[in-house]
Amino acid sequence: MESSQIKRKNDFFERLKKLSKDYTILIVIAVLFAFFSIASPHFLSYFNIRNIFQQTTAVAITGIGASMIIISGGMDMSLGMTLCVSSCAAAWLIKFGGWNSWLALLIAMIIGVAMGAMNGVLRAYVGLPLFVVTLGTQLVGKGFSQIITGASPIPSMPKDISWIGRGYIGNDKWGVPISVVAMILLYIIISIILKHTKFGRHLYATGGNAEAAYFAGINVKRTQLIIHIIGSMFAALGGIFLMTRLDSAAITNGESYPFDCTIASVMGGITLGGGRGKPVHSLLGALFLTLFFNGMTMMNVDPFVQNVLKGFVLVLAITIDALRSKQRT
Repeated sequence: MESSQIKRKNDFFERLKKLSKDYTILIVIAVLFAFFSIASPHFLSYFNIRNIFQQTTAVAITGIGASMIIISGGMDMSLGMTLCVSSCAAAWLIKFGGWNSWLALLIAMIIGVAMGAMNGVLRAYVGLPLFVVTLGTQLVGKGFSQIITGASPIPSMPKDISWIGRGYIGNDKWGVPISVVAMILLYIIISIILKHTKFGRHLYATGGNAEAAYFAGINVKRTQLIIHIIGSMFAALGGIFLMTRLDSAAITNGESYPFDCTIASVMGGITLGGGRGKPVHSLLGALFLTLFFNGMTMMNVDPFVQNVLKGFVLVLAITIDALRSKQRT
């Protein structure tokens, strides 16, 4: 009886230790939240907290795709421009092409699929280095965005789609943003898929050791292709949420997202080596980023200084990932 109680106690502490290790980012978020609440009198208000979650939406949704690609053993530097070109194309079709708004948004998603398919084919079937491939498609996306917009913002999205990024469940004053609810639902769905489906198992196996996955009978190339298509689809979806929240499309939309998504994923606990991590880690990392820079803004920290801090956070995230990987080996 006594030995079984000791065993249960040890199991409880092991689970607690694993939980604290996997979700250290929650402690960091709590500390930041407490610090900014004391440092700025305007930080701890419902409207600012709601704003933080609303600002997190686009990068977090894009981060779903980015985290899946990282888990698969890759890194896509073109996701920000996929977000940009898809939203710019949709905005142009709506404002200047006279297209139905929802059909234009469908075209945005198709553009995302096309860019993801291009990356996936060049990585999996041609065998080109993914970093180089996605830098190339990043330039392609940026060029097309400039051509579409003429390097000028396309403002004023129609009301039939503006609710996607700016609408609330309840009234505008105290309601919950629709975009935040959609973000949480998407993370729940993807988490269930990765945990309980064959596709999820294939994803982790491919990221952990592609050669071993191949000899285990997994179609590694097809898995990589599908991952890039899904990743770019989420980037295009993130572009729709960002465009409708900002009420405009511009070539600067999503410009920093490749770095933001990488920082968010790694800070959250996803390893750059692939094969480890959960999508929810990317969500927590994205929330950390938004919270951090919102607090900096509330404290009137210069935006240029914030860019320097973002660089330090990126280096810190990679360092933490390297140390985490050493501990496992």
